[in-house]
Amino acid sequence: MTFFARATSLFSGKFPARHFLASVTLLMAASLSHSADSIKLGLNYPTTGRYKSEGVQQAQGAQLAIDEINAKGGILGRPLELLTANSAALPDKAVENVGTLASAGATMIFGGATSAEAIAAGKESAKAGLLYFAVQSYANETTEQEGHRHIFRESYNAWMTAKALSMYMNQHLQNKRVFYVTPDYSWGYSTEGSLRKFTNTEDPQTHPHTLVKFPKPRKADLEAALQEASQSGADVLVIIQFADDLATALSIAHEMGLRDKMEIIVPNLSLGIAIQAGPALMEGIVGAVPWCWEVPYKYGYERGQRFVEDYVKAYGQYPDSPAASAYSTVYEYADAVKRAGGTNTDKVINALEDHTYQTVKDPQSWRALDHQNVQSVYVVKMKPRDEVVSNKLRADFFDIMLSIPGSFAVKTPEEWQETREAAGKPLALQ
Repeated sequence: MTFFARATSLFSGKFPARHFLASVTLLMAASLSHSADSIKLGLNYPTTGRYKSEGVQQAQGAQLAIDEINAKGGILGRPLELLTANSAALPDKAVENVGTLASAGATMIFGGATSAEAIAAGKESAKAGLLYFAVQSYANETTEQEGHRHIFRESYNAWMTAKALSMYMNQHLQNKRVFYVTPDYSWGYSTEGSLRKFTNTEDPQTHPHTLVKFPKPRKADLEAALQEASQSGADVLVIIQFADDLATALSIAHEMGLRDKMEIIVPNLSLGIAIQAGPALMEGIVGAVPWCWEVPYKYGYERGQRFVEDYVKAYGQYPDSPAASAYSTVYEYADAVKRAGGTNTDKVINALEDHTYQTVKDPQSWRALDHQNVQSVYVVKMKPRDEVVSNKLRADFFDIMLSIPGSFAVKTPEEWQETREAAGKPLALQ
Protein backbone atom coordinates (compact mmCIF):
# COMPACT_ATOMS: atom_id res chain seq x y z
CA MET A 1 0.00 0.00 0.00
CA THR A 2 1.37 3.42 -0.93
CA PHE A 3 1.62 6.27 1.53
CA PHE A 4 -1.06 8.20 -0.35
CA ALA A 5 -3.36 5.18 -0.16
CA ARG A 6 -2.81 4.99 3.57
CA ALA A 7 -3.58 8.68 3.97
CA THR A 8 -6.69 8.33 1.84
CA SER A 9 -7.82 5.34 3.90
CA LEU A 10 -7.68 7.54 6.97
CA PHE A 11 -9.25 10.68 5.63
CA SER A 12 -11.74 9.74 2.95
CA GLY A 13 -15.20 10.99 3.84
CA LYS A 14 -14.28 11.72 7.44
CA PHE A 15 -12.43 15.03 7.51
CA PRO A 16 -12.88 18.58 6.23
CA ALA A 17 -11.28 18.87 2.80
CA ARG A 18 -8.96 21.69 3.85
CA HIS A 19 -7.46 19.58 6.62
CA PHE A 20 -7.25 16.51 4.37
CA LEU A 21 -5.27 18.41 1.74
CA ALA A 22 -3.02 20.14 4.24
CA SER A 23 -2.29 16.93 6.11
CA VAL A 24 -1.72 14.81 3.02
CA THR A 25 0.59 17.47 1.55
CA LEU A 26 2.55 17.70 4.78
CA LEU A 27 2.80 13.95 5.29
CA MET A 28 3.53 13.15 1.65
CA ALA A 29 6.42 15.60 1.79
CA ALA A 30 7.72 13.85 4.87
CA SER A 31 7.14 10.48 3.22
CA LEU A 32 9.02 11.37 0.05
CA SER A 33 12.09 12.55 1.93
CA HIS A 34 12.03 10.20 4.91
CA SER A 35 9.81 7.26 3.93
CA ALA A 36 12.31 4.59 4.91
CA ASP A 37 13.05 6.34 8.19
CA SER A 38 9.53 7.19 9.33
CA ILE A 39 8.23 5.75 12.59
CA LYS A 40 4.99 4.04 11.67
CA LEU A 41 2.07 3.91 14.09
CA GLY A 42 -0.73 1.43 13.39
CA LEU A 43 -4.25 2.62 14.16
CA ASN A 44 -6.61 -0.37 14.36
CA TYR A 45 -10.02 1.28 14.62
CA PRO A 46 -13.61 1.09 13.35
CA THR A 47 -14.59 3.13 10.31
CA THR A 48 -17.78 1.14 9.77
CA GLY A 49 -20.40 -0.31 12.07
CA ARG A 50 -21.98 0.97 15.26
CA TYR A 51 -18.76 2.39 16.68
CA LYS A 52 -17.59 4.26 13.60
CA SER A 53 -18.09 7.73 15.11
CA GLU A 54 -15.75 6.79 17.98
CA GLY A 55 -13.28 5.51 15.40
CA VAL A 56 -13.34 8.77 13.47
CA GLN A 57 -12.60 10.66 16.68
CA GLN A 58 -9.62 8.38 17.37
CA ALA A 59 -8.24 8.97 13.88
CA GLN A 60 -8.67 12.72 14.08
CA GLY A 61 -7.01 12.95 17.50
CA ALA A 62 -4.11 10.76 16.39
CA GLN A 63 -3.57 12.70 13.17
CA LEU A 64 -3.58 16.03 14.99
CA ALA A 65 -0.86 14.79 17.35
CA ILE A 66 1.21 13.45 14.45
CA ASP A 67 0.91 16.73 12.56
CA GLU A 68 2.07 18.67 15.62
CA ILE A 69 5.00 16.36 16.33
CA ASN A 70 6.15 16.32 12.70
CA ALA A 71 5.91 20.12 12.51
CA LYS A 72 8.50 20.20 15.30
CA GLY A 73 10.89 17.80 13.58
CA GLY A 74 9.46 14.43 14.53
CA ILE A 75 11.10 12.11 17.06
CA LEU A 76 14.83 11.40 17.03
CA GLY A 77 14.94 13.17 13.68
CA ARG A 78 12.34 10.86 12.16
CA PRO A 79 8.77 11.78 11.12
CA LEU A 80 5.77 9.87 12.37
CA GLU A 81 3.50 8.17 9.86
CA LEU A 82 -0.01 6.87 10.53
CA LEU A 83 -1.06 3.51 9.10
CA THR A 84 -4.72 2.61 9.43
CA ALA A 85 -6.95 -0.45 9.25
CA ASN A 86 -10.70 -0.77 9.75
CA SER A 87 -11.56 -3.17 12.57
CA ALA A 88 -15.34 -2.55 12.39
CA ALA A 89 -15.06 -3.09 16.19
CA LEU A 90 -14.88 -6.86 15.53
CA PRO A 91 -12.27 -8.93 17.41
CA ASP A 92 -11.45 -11.26 14.49
CA LYS A 93 -10.97 -8.34 12.12
CA ALA A 94 -8.88 -6.47 14.68
CA VAL A 95 -6.61 -9.52 15.02
CA GLU A 96 -6.23 -9.78 11.24
CA ASN A 97 -5.37 -6.09 11.06
CA VAL A 98 -2.50 -6.48 13.52
CA GLY A 99 -0.72 -8.73 11.04
CA THR A 100 -1.39 -6.31 8.19
CA LEU A 101 -0.13 -3.30 10.12
CA ALA A 102 2.91 -5.17 11.45
CA SER A 103 3.82 -6.28 7.91
CA ALA A 104 3.57 -2.65 6.79
CA GLY A 105 6.18 -1.69 9.39
CA ALA A 106 4.13 -0.46 12.34
CA THR A 107 6.21 -0.27 15.52
CA MET A 108 3.12 -0.16 17.74
CA ILE A 109 -0.63 -0.71 17.44
CA PHE A 110 -3.35 1.36 19.09
CA GLY A 111 -7.10 1.94 18.90
CA GLY A 112 -10.10 -0.25 19.54
CA ALA A 113 -13.64 0.80 20.43
CA THR A 114 -14.72 -2.28 22.42
CA SER A 115 -12.95 -4.31 25.06
CA ALA A 116 -13.43 -7.51 23.08
CA GLU A 117 -11.43 -6.18 20.14
CA ALA A 118 -8.84 -4.51 22.38
CA ILE A 119 -8.15 -7.72 24.29
CA ALA A 120 -7.92 -9.76 21.08
CA ALA A 121 -5.73 -7.23 19.24
CA GLY A 122 -3.54 -6.80 22.31
CA LYS A 123 -2.78 -10.52 22.44
CA GLU A 124 -2.01 -10.60 18.72
CA SER A 125 0.26 -7.57 19.05
CA ALA A 126 2.19 -9.35 21.79
CA LYS A 127 2.74 -12.32 19.46
CA ALA A 128 4.21 -9.88 16.94
CA GLY A 129 6.42 -8.31 19.60
CA LEU A 130 4.56 -5.01 19.42
CA LEU A 131 3.02 -2.73 21.99
CA TYR A 132 -0.75 -2.30 21.96
CA PHE A 133 -2.44 0.76 23.45
CA ALA A 134 -6.14 0.31 24.26
CA VAL A 135 -7.63 3.71 23.49
CA GLN A 136 -11.24 2.90 24.35
CA SER A 137 -11.58 -0.27 26.40
CA TYR A 138 -13.49 -0.14 29.67
CA ALA A 139 -13.79 -3.80 30.77
CA ASN A 140 -11.75 -4.47 33.90
CA GLU A 141 -10.35 -7.61 32.27
CA THR A 142 -8.22 -5.66 29.78
CA THR A 143 -5.59 -4.87 32.41
CA GLU A 144 -6.60 -7.50 34.96
CA GLN A 145 -7.33 -11.12 33.98
CA GLU A 146 -6.29 -10.49 30.36
CA GLY A 147 -3.45 -8.07 31.13
CA HIS A 148 0.06 -8.74 29.82
CA ARG A 149 3.32 -6.88 29.34
CA HIS A 150 2.57 -5.67 25.82
CA ILE A 151 -0.77 -3.94 26.50
CA PHE A 152 -1.28 -0.50 28.01
CA ARG A 153 -4.72 0.97 28.61
CA GLU A 154 -4.97 4.76 28.13
CA SER A 155 -8.63 4.95 29.11
CA TYR A 156 -10.12 4.39 32.55
CA ASN A 157 -11.87 1.11 33.37
CA ALA A 158 -15.23 -0.07 34.73
CA TRP A 159 -13.96 -0.26 38.31
CA MET A 160 -12.75 3.36 38.21
CA THR A 161 -15.99 4.49 36.58
CA ALA A 162 -18.12 2.70 39.16
CA LYS A 163 -16.13 3.96 42.13
CA ALA A 164 -16.47 7.53 40.88
CA LEU A 165 -20.20 7.19 40.14
CA SER A 166 -20.79 5.65 43.55
CA MET A 167 -19.73 8.96 45.10
CA TYR A 168 -22.82 10.49 43.47
CA MET A 169 -25.20 7.54 43.76
CA ASN A 170 -24.51 6.83 47.43
CA GLN A 171 -25.18 10.46 48.30
CA HIS A 172 -28.23 11.13 46.14
CA LEU A 173 -29.78 7.70 45.47
CA GLN A 174 -29.15 5.76 48.65
CA ASN A 175 -31.80 3.13 49.47
CA LYS A 176 -33.30 3.47 45.99
CA ARG A 177 -34.10 0.37 43.94
CA VAL A 178 -31.84 0.04 40.90
CA PHE A 179 -32.44 -1.81 37.62
CA TYR A 180 -29.47 -2.65 35.37
CA VAL A 181 -29.67 -3.02 31.58
CA THR A 182 -26.42 -4.76 30.68
CA PRO A 183 -24.78 -5.95 27.43
CA ASP A 184 -23.97 -9.65 27.46
CA TYR A 185 -20.16 -9.41 27.35
CA SER A 186 -17.13 -8.57 29.48
CA TRP A 187 -17.52 -4.78 29.67
CA GLY A 188 -21.16 -5.12 30.67
CA TYR A 189 -20.41 -7.66 33.39
CA SER A 190 -17.50 -5.62 34.80
CA THR A 191 -19.45 -2.39 34.84
CA GLU A 192 -22.54 -3.87 36.48
CA GLY A 193 -20.50 -5.87 38.98
CA SER A 194 -18.34 -2.90 39.95
CA LEU A 195 -21.33 -0.58 40.35
CA ARG A 196 -23.18 -3.12 42.46
CA LYS A 197 -20.16 -3.48 44.74
CA PHE A 198 -19.68 0.23 45.37
CA THR A 199 -23.39 1.13 45.66
CA ASN A 200 -24.44 -1.78 47.87
CA THR A 201 -26.89 -3.03 45.23
CA GLU A 202 -25.58 -6.60 45.05
CA ASP A 203 -28.93 -8.23 45.92
CA PRO A 204 -30.43 -9.21 42.52
CA GLN A 205 -33.91 -9.58 44.00
CA THR A 206 -34.02 -5.98 45.18
CA HIS A 207 -31.89 -4.65 42.32
CA PRO A 208 -32.63 -6.80 39.25
CA HIS A 209 -31.05 -6.74 35.82
CA THR A 210 -31.55 -7.94 32.30
CA LEU A 211 -28.93 -8.89 29.73
CA VAL A 212 -29.03 -7.51 26.19
CA LYS A 213 -27.53 -9.32 23.22
CA PHE A 214 -24.02 -8.23 22.21
CA PRO A 215 -22.86 -7.36 19.65
CA LYS A 216 -25.49 -5.76 17.44
CA PRO A 217 -28.58 -5.81 19.64
CA ARG A 218 -31.77 -5.23 17.70
CA LYS A 219 -34.07 -2.38 18.60
CA ALA A 220 -36.55 -5.00 19.78
CA ASP A 221 -33.94 -6.38 22.21
CA LEU A 222 -33.47 -2.96 23.78
CA GLU A 223 -37.23 -2.33 23.85
CA ALA A 224 -37.80 -5.60 25.70
CA ALA A 225 -35.07 -4.79 28.24
CA LEU A 226 -36.43 -1.31 28.91
CA GLN A 227 -39.99 -2.59 29.16
CA GLU A 228 -38.78 -4.99 31.84
CA ALA A 229 -37.12 -2.07 33.63
CA SER A 230 -40.31 -0.03 33.40
CA GLN A 231 -42.34 -2.80 35.02
CA SER A 232 -39.80 -3.53 37.76
CA GLY A 233 -40.81 -0.73 40.12
CA ALA A 234 -37.19 0.43 40.35
CA ASP A 235 -36.35 4.07 41.08
CA VAL A 236 -33.08 4.17 39.16
CA LEU A 237 -32.29 2.85 35.68
CA VAL A 238 -28.66 2.10 34.86
CA ILE A 239 -28.20 1.76 31.09
CA ILE A 240 -24.89 0.07 30.32
CA GLN A 241 -24.67 0.58 26.57
CA PHE A 242 -22.44 2.62 24.27
CA ALA A 243 -22.27 4.27 20.86
CA ASP A 244 -25.25 3.70 18.53
CA ASP A 245 -26.76 1.14 20.92
CA LEU A 246 -26.88 3.69 23.74
CA ALA A 247 -28.40 6.35 21.51
CA THR A 248 -31.12 3.87 20.50
CA ALA A 249 -31.74 2.87 24.12
CA LEU A 250 -32.08 6.49 25.22
CA SER A 251 -34.53 7.20 22.41
CA ILE A 252 -36.66 4.22 23.46
CA ALA A 253 -36.50 5.25 27.13
CA HIS A 254 -37.70 8.72 26.14
CA GLU A 255 -40.60 7.30 24.11
CA MET A 256 -41.61 5.10 27.05
CA GLY A 257 -41.56 8.04 29.42
CA LEU A 258 -38.99 6.38 31.68
CA ARG A 259 -37.27 9.67 32.48
CA ASP A 260 -40.43 10.80 34.28
CA LYS A 261 -40.50 7.77 36.58
CA MET A 262 -36.82 6.81 37.02
CA GLU A 263 -33.47 8.57 37.33
CA ILE A 264 -31.25 7.44 34.47
CA ILE A 265 -27.56 6.67 35.01
CA VAL A 266 -25.28 5.98 32.03
CA PRO A 267 -21.86 4.83 33.31
CA ASN A 268 -19.95 5.78 30.16
CA LEU A 269 -21.02 8.95 28.40
CA SER A 270 -19.41 10.69 25.44
CA LEU A 271 -19.91 13.80 23.37
CA GLY A 272 -20.58 11.74 20.25
CA ILE A 273 -23.43 9.90 21.93
CA ALA A 274 -24.85 13.16 23.29
CA ILE A 275 -24.83 14.77 19.85
CA GLN A 276 -26.38 11.69 18.25
CA ALA A 277 -29.16 11.40 20.84
CA GLY A 278 -29.71 15.17 21.06
CA PRO A 279 -29.94 17.55 24.04
CA ALA A 280 -33.63 16.91 24.69
CA LEU A 281 -33.02 13.21 25.33
CA MET A 282 -29.77 13.75 27.25
CA GLU A 283 -30.92 16.41 29.72
CA GLY A 284 -30.50 15.39 33.35
CA ILE A 285 -28.73 12.07 32.70
CA VAL A 286 -25.83 11.37 35.06
CA GLY A 287 -22.73 9.42 34.10
CA ALA A 288 -18.96 9.44 33.96
CA VAL A 289 -16.32 10.44 31.43
CA PRO A 290 -12.53 10.14 31.39
CA TRP A 291 -12.43 13.53 29.69
CA CYS A 292 -14.67 16.05 27.95
CA TRP A 293 -13.78 19.30 26.23
CA GLU A 294 -15.12 21.34 29.15
CA VAL A 295 -12.55 19.84 31.57
CA PRO A 296 -9.51 21.97 30.65
CA TYR A 297 -11.57 25.17 30.83
CA LYS A 298 -13.16 24.33 34.19
CA TYR A 299 -9.84 23.44 35.79
CA GLY A 300 -7.47 25.74 33.89
CA TYR A 301 -5.39 23.15 32.00
CA GLU A 302 -3.77 25.29 29.31
CA ARG A 303 -2.40 22.48 27.16
CA GLY A 304 -5.82 20.84 27.16
CA GLN A 305 -7.36 24.13 26.07
CA ARG A 306 -4.89 24.37 23.18
CA PHE A 307 -5.80 20.84 22.14
CA VAL A 308 -9.50 21.73 22.07
CA GLU A 309 -8.92 24.91 20.08
CA ASP A 310 -6.55 23.27 17.58
CA TYR A 311 -8.99 20.40 17.12
CA VAL A 312 -11.91 22.76 16.50
CA LYS A 313 -9.80 24.70 14.00
CA ALA A 314 -8.83 21.51 12.16
CA TYR A 315 -12.15 19.66 12.19
CA GLY A 316 -14.89 22.19 12.96
CA GLN A 317 -16.14 20.29 16.00
CA TYR A 318 -15.20 19.67 19.62
CA PRO A 319 -13.00 16.67 20.42
CA ASP A 320 -14.56 13.76 22.25
CA SER A 321 -12.82 11.51 24.77
CA PRO A 322 -11.69 8.97 22.10
CA ALA A 323 -9.92 11.82 20.27
CA ALA A 324 -8.26 13.00 23.47
CA SER A 325 -7.17 9.46 24.30
CA ALA A 326 -5.67 8.81 20.86
CA TYR A 327 -3.99 12.23 20.87
CA SER A 328 -2.40 11.54 24.26
CA THR A 329 -1.39 8.01 23.23
CA VAL A 330 0.54 9.28 20.21
CA TYR A 331 2.34 11.88 22.32
CA GLU A 332 3.10 9.34 25.04
CA TYR A 333 4.46 6.74 22.62
CA ALA A 334 6.57 9.36 20.85
CA ASP A 335 7.96 10.63 24.14
CA ALA A 336 8.73 7.08 25.32
CA VAL A 337 10.56 6.36 22.05
CA LYS A 338 12.61 9.49 22.61
CA ARG A 339 13.51 8.47 26.17
CA ALA A 340 14.24 4.89 25.06
CA GLY A 341 16.45 6.07 22.20
CA GLY A 342 14.48 4.12 19.61
CA THR A 343 11.47 1.90 18.97
CA ASN A 344 12.72 -1.30 20.63
CA THR A 345 9.57 -2.62 22.29
CA ASP A 346 11.17 -3.73 25.57
CA LYS A 347 12.95 -0.42 26.01
CA VAL A 348 9.78 1.54 25.24
CA ILE A 349 7.83 -0.53 27.78
CA ASN A 350 10.46 0.28 30.41
CA ALA A 351 10.25 3.97 29.49
CA LEU A 352 6.47 3.96 29.89
CA GLU A 353 6.15 2.08 33.17
CA ASP A 354 5.45 4.38 36.13
CA HIS A 355 5.89 7.43 33.90
CA THR A 356 3.77 10.45 34.82
CA TYR A 357 2.73 12.98 32.19
CA GLN A 358 0.22 15.73 31.49
CA THR A 359 -1.49 16.48 28.18
CA VAL A 360 -5.22 17.25 28.01
CA LYS A 361 -6.09 17.14 31.73
CA ASP A 362 -4.35 16.85 35.10
CA PRO A 363 -1.35 14.48 35.53
CA GLN A 364 -1.78 10.84 34.53
CA SER A 365 0.55 7.87 34.99
CA TRP A 366 1.12 4.44 33.47
CA ARG A 367 1.14 2.09 36.45
CA ALA A 368 3.90 -0.51 36.07
CA LEU A 369 1.93 -3.09 38.06
CA ASP A 370 -0.81 -3.58 35.47
CA HIS A 371 -0.26 -0.94 32.75
CA GLN A 372 -3.51 0.74 33.75
CA ASN A 373 -3.53 4.49 33.19
CA VAL A 374 -4.18 6.12 36.56
CA GLN A 375 -6.18 9.29 35.94
CA SER A 376 -9.01 11.42 37.24
CA VAL A 377 -12.60 10.37 36.54
CA TYR A 378 -15.30 13.00 36.06
CA VAL A 379 -18.90 12.55 37.18
CA VAL A 380 -21.12 14.62 34.92
CA LYS A 381 -24.74 15.62 34.50
CA MET A 382 -26.11 16.53 31.10
CA LYS A 383 -27.12 20.18 30.83
CA PRO A 384 -30.55 21.55 29.87
CA ARG A 385 -31.13 21.97 26.15
CA ASP A 386 -31.03 25.78 26.25
CA GLU A 387 -27.54 25.75 27.75
CA VAL A 388 -26.30 23.13 25.29
CA VAL A 389 -27.39 25.01 22.17
CA SER A 390 -26.31 28.46 23.38
CA ASN A 391 -22.71 27.36 22.84
CA LYS A 392 -21.07 28.42 19.54
CA LEU A 393 -20.96 24.80 18.32
CA ARG A 394 -24.23 23.88 20.07
CA ALA A 395 -22.41 21.17 22.02
CA ASP A 396 -21.87 22.29 25.63
CA PHE A 397 -23.41 19.16 27.15
CA PHE A 398 -21.44 18.35 30.28
CA ASP A 399 -21.89 19.84 33.73
CA ILE A 400 -18.90 18.49 35.66
CA MET A 401 -20.10 17.73 39.18
CA LEU A 402 -17.17 15.76 40.62
CA SER A 403 -13.51 15.13 39.80
CA ILE A 404 -12.40 11.89 41.44
CA PRO A 405 -8.62 11.36 41.70
CA GLY A 406 -7.28 8.34 39.86
CA SER A 407 -5.33 7.23 42.92
CA PHE A 408 -8.66 6.81 44.73
CA ALA A 409 -10.61 5.34 41.81
CA VAL A 410 -8.12 2.70 40.66
CA LYS A 411 -7.81 -0.77 42.20
CA THR A 412 -5.16 -1.05 44.87
CA PRO A 413 -2.22 -3.36 44.12
CA GLU A 414 -3.65 -5.82 46.65
CA GLU A 415 -7.07 -5.80 44.95
CA TRP A 416 -5.45 -6.30 41.55
CA GLN A 417 -3.37 -9.21 42.84
CA GLU A 418 -6.47 -10.85 44.32
CA THR A 419 -8.15 -10.66 40.91
CA ARG A 420 -5.13 -12.17 39.17
CA GLU A 421 -4.85 -14.97 41.72
CA ALA A 422 -8.54 -15.81 41.36
CA ALA A 423 -8.06 -16.06 37.59
CA GLY A 424 -4.97 -18.25 37.98
CA LYS A 425 -2.76 -15.61 36.37
CA PRO A 426 0.81 -14.67 37.42
CA LEU A 427 1.20 -11.66 39.68
CA ALA A 428 3.72 -10.08 37.32
CA LEU A 429 2.79 -9.16 33.75
CA GLN A 430 4.33 -11.46 31.16
